[in-house]
Amino acid sequence: MAKIGIFTGTVYGNALLVAEEAQPVLEEQGHEVKVFEDASLADWQAYSQEVILIVTSTTGQGDFPDNIARLYVQVRDEVGYQPALRYGVIALGDSSYENFCGAGKTFDATLQEQSAKRIGDVLLVDATEDPEPESVTTPWVESWGKLL
Repeated sequence: MAKIGIFTGTVYGNALLVAEEAQPVLEEQGHEVKVFEDASLADWQAYSQEVILIVTSTTGQGDFPDNIARLYVQVRDEVGYQPALRYGVIALGDSSYENFCGAGKTFDATLQEQSAKRIGDVLLVDATEDPEPESVTTPWVESWGKLL
C-alpha cells in the first residue's frame, strides 16, 4: 500500500481535525500515514516519491493559514518539477467569501504546474453547508484511499 503524508493548513483546528480523522481511515486500508501540522520542506521532500494529501483551510482573501504558508511558498519556489508525486487535496472554506477554498485551489494549481499527478478530484468543503467537515471528508477519504 501507499506511504501517505497528510499536510495541514489550519487556523481554528478544523483542517487538523479532518486530517486526524482521515489517518485511521487510510490506515485501515493498509496505508502508512503521518500527519504534519507544521511541516518543513524536508518533510515534504520525504514524500516526493510517495503520496501527499493536503488538507487546508483558507483565510483572508484566499490566503494560506500561517502553519502551511511557508511550506507552500517553498514548494512553489524551490521544488519545481514533481512528476513522481501523487497527491490529493481537501480544501475547507466558506462560500460566503469571494475566494472560496482559495488556498486548496492554489496549492492544487501549483502542483499541476509542477507535473504532479492528482488522484481524484479536489474536495471543496463549504462551512456554511457542512459545519462538521468530517461528515463530508470521511467518505471522500475512503474512496480516495482506494484509488492509490
